[in-house]
Amino acid sequence: MGKPTGFLEFNRELPTDRQPAERVHDWSEFHQPMSEEHLKRQGARCMDCGTPFCHTGLLMAGMASGCPINNLIPEWNDLVYRGLWREALQRLLRTNNFPEFTGRVCPAPCEGACVLGIIQPPVTIKNIEYAIIEKGFAEDWVQPEPPAMRTGKRVAVVGSGPSGLACAAQLNRAGHCVSVFERDDRVGGLLMYGIPNMKLDKAIVQRRVDLMAKEGIEFVLNTEVGRDFPADKLRADFDAVVLCGGATKPRDLPIEGRQLQGIHFAMDFLRANTRSLLCGGPRDDFISAAGKDVVVIGGGDTGTDCVGTAMRHGCRNLVQLEILPQPPLERLPDNPWPQWPKIYRLDYGQEEAAAAYGADPRTYCITSKRFIGDDSGRLSGLHTVRIEWHKEANGRFVIKELPGTEKVIPANLVLLAMGFLGPEDRLLGQLGVMRDERSNARATYGKFTTNAPGVFAAGDMRRGQSLVVWAINEGRAAARECDLYLMGSTRLP
Repeated sequence: MGKPTGFLEFNRELPTDRQPAERVHDWSEFHQPMSEEHLKRQGARCMDCGTPFCHTGLLMAGMASGCPINNLIPEWNDLVYRGLWREALQRLLRTNNFPEFTGRVCPAPCEGACVLGIIQPPVTIKNIEYAIIEKGFAEDWVQPEPPAMRTGKRVAVVGSGPSGLACAAQLNRAGHCVSVFERDDRVGGLLMYGIPNMKLDKAIVQRRVDLMAKEGIEFVLNTEVGRDFPADKLRADFDAVVLCGGATKPRDLPIEGRQLQGIHFAMDFLRANTRSLLCGGPRDDFISAAGKDVVVIGGGDTGTDCVGTAMRHGCRNLVQLEILPQPPLERLPDNPWPQWPKIYRLDYGQEEAAAAYGADPRTYCITSKRFIGDDSGRLSGLHTVRIEWHKEANGRFVIKELPGTEKVIPANLVLLAMGFLGPEDRLLGQLGVMRDERSNARATYGKFTTNAPGVFAAGDMRRGQSLVVWAINEGRAAARECDLYLMGSTRLP
């Protein structure tokens, strides 16, 4: 529980970030570490709250409340406060295969459900998690742990994102021979190519991949199952298959002028940028924002990553458009604790743009009407209009355009960051896996079994676009069910 009076004695403190004007000139991570003394004080703020909602992992109002992987947060907060770092690491690794990822990129629903957060700023759970795992690596406490025995069963995991890696790690721990298929040239899925380097350094991803390889997991790269490796052969060569391919089909914006040059999906922009950094220079697919007027359409994490990446390219100007209203500064009555607080936040990308241009680049309640181009077919602007949201008698919200608010925004580069529609079709079709009403692989949460015998599905491919921490949750749980299918019993958590 930390120090009994710690939450009364110590204020919430976060590590100092590098200044926006400095960090936009490189691709290094922008968070700076805190001293152990500061971290111990932050751990001391964890109170004896009776019921620690921080690790409940419930869905409330459609969003996570508490940690979806049920991290033993009060326990390792207390251990950090007492200086027992190795014991804290052991507690952390009991529930989380990859705290070095979640400690960097998770939005921390645990903090949104912190009981202390009812009356004060919550405990800095995410930063303490990050500090524990990084100290573990620094002290060489994190070592390969190959299984003592092998079962002789072979499992194919398709996709090496967070769900696939978590699933592979757990199945390997159970003693199965695991092969992870990845169509890209590097392991990690969105961890490698979807999240920019300044938020998750790729050396951190590779460090974990190398550790998993030493534990006996096989990674098969540059291989798209269903195209380079037939689906029938997958089922013939393996005793079970777990599909963790993600929800990679982007939502498009089919308005007039969509064919113009200069309009790209956000993930194409981010992937090509990371590939250029890893390969030592731009490749043929590189999309540059240098010297351009950039418009990012979409206000989520992917949109923020586009903002931060465009800033590092040296864009001339940047605007981010969001169709929804601006969130309130504090919780509204219909968003009570322990729900995730739907409040206004200035994320790292917007902070960098604000430092350069003098204001948050986001414009709310605005929709795009058509793209405008020049005589050579290149994008030159975006026609927009302001909107209002109205609630109808049946509870549905509809938008109403506001006359006289039309505006043309100069744009040489538009990045579409409006989310994802579901998994791609090829592999699911070849395996005969049924879909749900949202086109995801149909597999009940908790069982993860599809209609195809011996084929499981987990992560975004099953649930739709979601958080990294939910992907880890599903990967671990699918591994447990797969182990049960193969062996008739399981000891996996």
